[in-house]
Amino acid sequence: MTRDEIYAQIRNALVTNFEIPEERVTLDARLMDDLELDSIDAIDMAVHIQEMTNARVDEDALRKLRTVGDTVDLVAALLAKKS
Repeated sequence: MTRDEIYAQIRNALVTNFEIPEERVTLDARLMDDLELDSIDAIDMAVHIQEMTNARVDEDALRKLRTVGDTVDLVAALLAKKS
């Protein structure tokens, strides 16, 4: 899966699951500040990432996610490990 495909899936999840307008979901958008995700939303995103990658996501890695781009990078790294 390419980085663009990962970004598209994450953007779609944010738009669909959290009702965030698509134009707000950019790679630089901060998850908590710009997209207003809270701790419960973060858990939902972690589940989505695990479903995308079929891999368990380390809690420390999740705590380091600040932007949509960070999330894309994490998914790409998890998928690369499985290759």
